[in-house]
Amino acid sequence: MADRTDHTGRTDRTGRTGRTGHTGRRDRTGRREHTRRRDRGQASVEFIGMLPVLILIGLAVIQTGVAMYAMEQAGTAARAAARTAARPGMENGCRSAGKASISGWLAERADIRCSDGIGEVTATAEVSIPSLIGFDLGSTTKTVTMPRDTARP
Repeated sequence: MADRTDHTGRTDRTGRTGRTGHTGRRDRTGRREHTRRRDRGQASVEFIGMLPVLILIGLAVIQTGVAMYAMEQAGTAARAAARTAARPGMENGCRSAGKASISGWLAERADIRCSDGIGEVTATAEVSIPSLIGFDLGSTTKTVTMPRDTARP
């Protein structure tokens, strides 16, 4: 069979026009098979290049969840402290009730303050947000005001 020339002037020995010099294997239909070994190596290099980005995104998602959990726990502590302080004779138990109502690892980081008003009690819980990446993320503060309980215990 004679060599053929395509519109760019390139020829190949198989009679097919297109790129010349390819030594890749061909299947039954004459199409070139992909060399999986080279593709696999390229995919590995691309994955290794993207791995730091994927780890950073994963840490950001987990850190967001931890921050939201700390915010929720601050609200729980403030509600428990205000509920306890609103009961007659329980005003001094407000801090311990607030800390007892949240997770132990966050209770160590919590500061709970109670104040009396006219016919009401206000409790404020401040919980520092734990950091997975080593930066200081500050704290979250929740405040709850409840009416004083007039019933006897």
